[in-house]
Amino acid sequence: MAIPSAATAATKAAQSYFRITLMRSAIGLPKKSSGVLAALGLHKRLRTVYHPVSPQTAGMVFAVKELVDVQEVDQALSKREMRELRRPESGFYVERRAGAERH
Repeated sequence: MAIPSAATAATKAAQSYFRITLMRSAIGLPKKSSGVLAALGLHKRLRTVYHPVSPQTAGMVFAVKELVDVQEVDQALSKREMRELRRPESGFYVERRAGAERH
């Protein structure tokens, strides 16, 4: 068993991810393309998944590069965090409740 060094600990802390979004459907394409998308976890259009940067993931992305949008990010976001980022600001703020007395 190898002893983890400071260099491996630093690379784990600074790990980056591929943010992969399926932009086009695989309908009518060879089974190989739909198999690669399934291996990446992409089943529906406009769905986003995060995978650690690795040669295997890069090869899968390269195989379906015409169908996906790829960005390299520092951290993977959860579904809830992605939803919060898409939500627009309300455009107003509450100064006081209706019927509340001013002090």
